[in-house]
Amino acid sequence: MRIIGGSRAGLRLHPPSVLPVRPTTDMAKEALFNVLQHRMDFAQIRALDLFSGTGGIAFELASRGASSVVAVDIHFKCVQYINATAKKLDLTAIKAVKADVLKFITTCKEEFDFIFIDPPYELPQLPQLPEQVITKKMLKPGAILVLEHSSTRGIGTHPNLIETRKYGYSSFSFYQV
Repeated sequence: MRIIGGSRAGLRLHPPSVLPVRPTTDMAKEALFNVLQHRMDFAQIRALDLFSGTGGIAFELASRGASSVVAVDIHFKCVQYINATAKKLDLTAIKAVKADVLKFITTCKEEFDFIFIDPPYELPQLPQLPEQVITKKMLKPGAILVLEHSSTRGIGTHPNLIETRKYGYSSFSFYQV
């Protein structure tokens, strides 16, 4: 796992292999950020990384200048790894929070410029996550939400869905409010 761009570009991260995660591949992450860099300026954005796992997306956002990145995961060891690595790399914008993402969404009172959701692909609630986030008004006007999901799993239509891009087994669906 590596950071693709920004102030820490090329830096390799070595999360413990025992973490219960499926990290976004470097190839898919690079493709995602190639799309995003034409849609938004990362400098000074407030971002939210749900089901953060190893924090690959959070580290990428902080490296590219995000002023605040909240990384949420239910697994204590993931949160511990993200916070320790952010401190080691002096990426002070990152704050990892241990929480059940489904409950976090229902109680969140903040608005973000960018939200990335990478749930377990088999999560039954996966198709409803974008609607829940949009309904809770967690996105600022013009903000982008990206849902990572299996390329074989249908997520349905939504008025805010602008496109889906497939990268092998993984797909990214882009929403904008």
